[in-house]
This record gives sequence, C-alpha cells and structure tokens, in this order.
Amino acid sequence: MKKIYIILVAFFGFISNTNGQHLPANKQTKSILILNGFAHLGNGKVIENSAIGFKDGKIILVRDATTAKISKGEFDTTIDATGKHIYPGFIAPNSTLGLVEVDAIKSSDDEREIGDMNPHIRSIIAFTADSKVIETARPNGILMAQITPRGGTISGTSSIVQLDAWNWKDAVLKENDGIHLNFPPTMRRSGWWAEPGSMEANKEYLKKIEEISLFFENSRTYTASTTEHNLIFQAMRGIFDGTQTLFIHAQEEKQIIDAVQLAKKFGIKKMVIVGGYDAYKTTDLLKENAIGVLLRNVHDMPNSGDEDIDLPFKMARILVNNGILVGLENSGDKERMQTRNLPFLAGTCAAYGLDKEQALQLITFNTAKILGIEEFCGTLEQGKDATLFISEGDALDMRTNQLTEIFIQGRKLNLETHQTKLNDKYKVKYNQK
Repeated sequence: MKKIYIILVAFFGFISNTNGQHLPANKQTKSILILNGFAHLGNGKVIENSAIGFKDGKIILVRDATTAKISKGEFDTTIDATGKHIYPGFIAPNSTLGLVEVDAIKSSDDEREIGDMNPHIRSIIAFTADSKVIETARPNGILMAQITPRGGTISGTSSIVQLDAWNWKDAVLKENDGIHLNFPPTMRRSGWWAEPGSMEANKEYLKKIEEISLFFENSRTYTASTTEHNLIFQAMRGIFDGTQTLFIHAQEEKQIIDAVQLAKKFGIKKMVIVGGYDAYKTTDLLKENAIGVLLRNVHDMPNSGDEDIDLPFKMARILVNNGILVGLENSGDKERMQTRNLPFLAGTCAAYGLDKEQALQLITFNTAKILGIEEFCGTLEQGKDATLFISEGDALDMRTNQLTEIFIQGRKLNLETHQTKLNDKYKVKYNQK
C-alpha cells in the first residue's frame, strides 16, 4: 500500500507540474469594434484607418473609420488600434501540427500509417488540439491549419482546423478536404545519404506510375459500382465526383507533368501541387488546368549548384507573375516547430519581388482558395469568420510582429505561452524589466 501511495504522489506531482495550454476561449458573447488600425484585408486591399466590427463570431463591419457611421452603443467593446496593424488569421497548409508532439517519443508520433495506398486514413482523428507546439504558432498569427498525414504513396486524407479547441471535433473547419498523393521521384540517392554525386535515375519510376494508375482505375470502377464494399476504394470517391481535392506532392518538372496527365486521364478536376520546386518550369500547364501550388519552404537552398542561389526566394514571384495561384507551406525538417515562421517566409517573398500585400495573400486568401475555404476565411470581409489578430507592426517581419490581440471566430485568446512564462521567470531572476 505504501508503494502504491508513493507512485500516486509521483504521478500527480508530475501532472501538477506539467504546463498545459490555456483552456480554449469562450464563445463570443459581446460585440467588438476595432478602430483606427491599419487593416490588411488579405485580398490585396488595405484600409489605413479602419473600423472592423464583429459579433457572434462573424465580421459585420469593414469600413474606413473616417467615413463609417457607427451609432453609440452599437458595439459592446471598442479596441483602439491606433498605430497597429490588423490581419486575417494566417493559414498553415500541409501541416502535421497536432500529429506529433515529441519526435523521439513514438507514442506521441501519429503522422503516418503502415501501408502504401491509404486514402481511407483520416488524419483528423489523430489531431491533438492541446498540443504545446500549436501554442507556439498562434502568437505569430497562425490560427488555422490543414492537418495532413505523411508516408506511403497515398498518405491519407487531410482536414482543416482552427487552432483553439478542446478536441478535433471542436477544431474542424472543413473535414476530409482532400487526398494526398506522393508522386514517385524520377531520381534516387544511392549509397550513404551524404555521399556527393550519388544521385541516379529511379529505375522503378514507370512501374510505380503504373501501380498508381491501376489503383486509380480500380477506385474509379468501384465508385461506379454498388455491389461490394471496399473502404479503401470508397475513400477515393471524392476526388472523382469533385467534392475533394487531389493534393499531388511533387517537386520535379517531370513529376509535375506526369502527375497532372495522370489526374486528367481519370477526370480529376480539382488538383493542387504541393512542394512544386520546378513548378516555375510548368506554368503553362498549371495555368491551363487552373492548378494552384502550395510552394515548399522558401528558406532553403537551391536543388542544383547550377541554379541561382536566390531562386527559392524568387519562386513565388515567378509563379504569381505567370498567373498561378500560390500559397506557402513549410513541410520538412522541424516543420511543426517552424510553423510559427510561416509569415516570415511570406516576408522573404516580399523582399524578393512581390508586393507586400501580394506576399500576405500567400498565407491568407490564396491559401484559403486553394483549400476551398475562402467563403468563410482568408480575408477581412463582412460575413466571414472573425478570425484575425492585431500586431504592433508588420506581421511579415520577425522584428516587428508583436501580437496584442488574437481572435478565432470572435473568441479572444490568451497570448500567454510556456515560452512567455519562461521569459517572465528569467527576467525576474536577472532583475530585468
């Protein structure tokens, strides 16, 4: 009995010392008006002296404050945003937020499933709404994310969430929005991963495409039949009837061309290229088929020594100037921890040729359109969700992006995080103000 008591004390002591997240914010009950801020609407437009009002989680007013007629008592709360900037909430597509907490702890890693063709695997049911990593992304304005599985040829089905919820059911904005296909690479690395010059042609490339094509054919045939029940083929129905998007993860020019041709062969109309390093070489094909691109992390090195060292920084501008709908994603090394840097990827795109408001669209309206959620988010417009934030400065600049207020569907969030607590703690220790 004594041993059990010791174990229980140790267990509850651990729980009491664990710094969990704040409770999800309460539903908006009072109307709020934000006045005199510099509003970046997310669609390329700005209002230098704005009046943004919202009630019951929805935006009901977006006007120039100098001309807007607002009755006394029309709003319960007024926030003076003079000298500050107002933005729609940023969206992180192709994200594994909430699927992995600690990479080294297997029990906290739920980003992939065994098997190769897994369209029936739904990432949303593994999403952990109270992940500590999510808490680090919100203070930089990332308030929504597309939760996407990894692994295999078809890794599974993604869903779109808002980042302040009790559980995945509360978080969902759009469930099962698309299926993710990892197109085979044309080149493979042989030998030890760090050996220079060890790339060689993928001899299995054509065989793998044939396997994908056969799977698509069998799936399409199944969707026209009602005589049998197959969970895997059933999960593919949405990309054939147009209710879901096929997200094609591909980097190389040939990959992109072959993937688009394969999708067109099966009548798939809603396609998005994810990664798209060579997308700038296929702009005519993408434009002709109205295919958007979720561009890979632009804070990266060129793939080839023959390429311009600044090429990754300029890719968004090249694609936008060629009429391609572009959003930004940051999958790869330390992707969850670096989700918070998404606005600064857009800032880099602005530094390398895009207009600042165009760069903002890469993580707001453009991404919302690519994900099919532009009807209720992505811009500051009347009727859309009041998911927005106020910053002391430019949200695309890491030096000045200091958030003072965050709202998700009208709910006011607490800005305190585990990191701010540590900051306050050590300020006390070293007698800093």
